[in-house]
Amino acid sequence: MHKKSAIAATVLLCCPAILPIETARAETPVERGQYLVQFGGCNDCHSPGYFFGKTTPETYLSGSDVGFQMPQGTFVGPNLTPDKTGLADWSEAQIVTALQTGVRPDGRVLAPIMPWHAFAKLTKEDAAAIAAFLKSMKPVEHKVPGPLGPGEKPTFPVLTLIFPEGAPQPAK
Repeated sequence: MHKKSAIAATVLLCCPAILPIETARAETPVERGQYLVQFGGCNDCHSPGYFFGKTTPETYLSGSDVGFQMPQGTFVGPNLTPDKTGLADWSEAQIVTALQTGVRPDGRVLAPIMPWHAFAKLTKEDAAAIAAFLKSMKPVEHKVPGPLGPGEKPTFPVLTLIFPEGAPQPAK
């Protein structure tokens, strides 16, 4: 055996982690949904403390404590847990519809800061997995403020989007 072949064989035998390995278990829809929620950064806008560097596992996705102030108004990332202050009354199908069309069960359109246009490109299976994960979570009671109209003054911290003079303005 050549020296290079012997070294390669030794590396492969001693380091099996570098070989492609099939996953040992099938991924459930809830596990897939959890992965997609984490990868999608939902925590950023939907968990209290995120913008202050102080999130906790107990309040994960229970609604932000900071709003986004825009020309259209001020919006706070709502509670996504299955609590009455969150998604308790939403079915999984209604969550999928909101993710993929931007329309809530009550007919309102999601806040402009919500990237539903990107989520609209999810497969139906992935959108359903996100809904299954959200409905599987432990409910956390946390009612977020708002939304506020363009002239209303928030009483909570906000991140403000400022459009320079002459720049195209968003629709109100």
